[in-house]
Amino acid sequence: MAKSYLKVLFIMMISTLLINCGGKQVKTTEPLIKPYELNVDQYEPKVGNFIVILDASSSMSNKYLGFSKFQVAKDFLNAMNQTLPDLKFNGALRTFGPSSSGSKKSPVPFYEPTEYSSAGFDAALKAVKQPGGISPLAKAISTASNDLKSTQGQIAVIIVSDGVDMHNAPAVAAEKMQSQFGDRLCIYTVLVGDSYEGEKLMERIARKTTCGFSVRADGLKTGNDMASFVKKVFLTELMDSDGDGVHDNLDRCPDTPKGVKVDAQGCPIDSDGDGVYDYLDKCPNTPAGVKVDTMGCPLDSDGDGVANNLDQCPDTPMGATVDARGCWTYAAVVLFDINSAEVKSVAYPMLQEAVLIMKKNPDLKVEVDGHTDSTGTAAYNKTLSVKRAKAIKDHFVSRGIDTNRLTTKGFGFTNPAASNETKEGRAKNRRVELTPVK
Repeated sequence: MAKSYLKVLFIMMISTLLINCGGKQVKTTEPLIKPYELNVDQYEPKVGNFIVILDASSSMSNKYLGFSKFQVAKDFLNAMNQTLPDLKFNGALRTFGPSSSGSKKSPVPFYEPTEYSSAGFDAALKAVKQPGGISPLAKAISTASNDLKSTQGQIAVIIVSDGVDMHNAPAVAAEKMQSQFGDRLCIYTVLVGDSYEGEKLMERIARKTTCGFSVRADGLKTGNDMASFVKKVFLTELMDSDGDGVHDNLDRCPDTPKGVKVDAQGCPIDSDGDGVYDYLDKCPNTPAGVKVDTMGCPLDSDGDGVANNLDQCPDTPMGATVDARGCWTYAAVVLFDINSAEVKSVAYPMLQEAVLIMKKNPDLKVEVDGHTDSTGTAAYNKTLSVKRAKAIKDHFVSRGIDTNRLTTKGFGFTNPAASNETKEGRAKNRRVELTPVK
């Protein structure tokens, strides 16, 4: 990564301050301010625009903590640049006090307002060579206001200076800037040096905006210190309130229970696409297009235990015995012997179920459908099936069911419920089925 390369280069440049003195070299030292690599995926920009105003006046050439104050200021900005993730900002860098870049005017634009890049800002910072001249910070603030006049969104202004020999004019300029941009603007000041008057001035400037604050450069020694500064000024941490790995700004299902697997939008997985998430789905392999209940199971409108998509007899009365097709039938017992229409006594307990259902539902009318196995001719079985239907009807009437509630039909062997290739299958086909009549 470009930032990792710049980080190594930065440490090498700062820690290797070699000065020829009688053929001897000074020992290398650790950088005063260290960068920190923030995870770009965890943040979004808090501001749309920022501008750095760097003090390059003559007082910045004075020593502080073993370095020139100007070098400390550049170390700070180097570390800030390397810590700031590659997110979308518009950035700018201006200095005040003539510099060796050749310009005698102040303030000097080294990084015109443009889309921020770490490499671009680094190159601009390297171009600022030596401090010198007076300290027109107030003019730099006014010029920065002009730079920012057409911007949209939040603005961060970072002023890095020793605050020396400036009186109160910069604070007045900062107040005017605040009046121009209102709550969109936050001013942050970074004091380099130990001037009491300079520190108080920098604090006054920062206080012109309610969101601004002032820090000392020597108070940001560790990478964590710098990371904290960068986050406060530039970044909003992306939250993941439900802990599902998808940040709130992208999470379409922000209240997912802990531990539930989610998709890229933060919503629980719905493997069978029935609209019920897997962690709630009691029937996780529902065929596509089948309507389901709140537990993800296919609907069973008549409550017979056979889902609507499989139920060939969807209006079965509650409590009726049904087969795999959802039809009201008593194929579980042998109702009739071969070539017989006489109801076997072993079937009476099951048929009593139908009697009770009809008595509980006095408006229910039923069609009694007779069926046979495939033994014999079609004509013979047609007649036999009608006789079987009538036998069941007579059984119901004998037990108190009004004859007007019952009709009969015979289907012969045309609608088998089981295979006629086996003895067991043929026995199941010698049956009646009951169909509610609307």
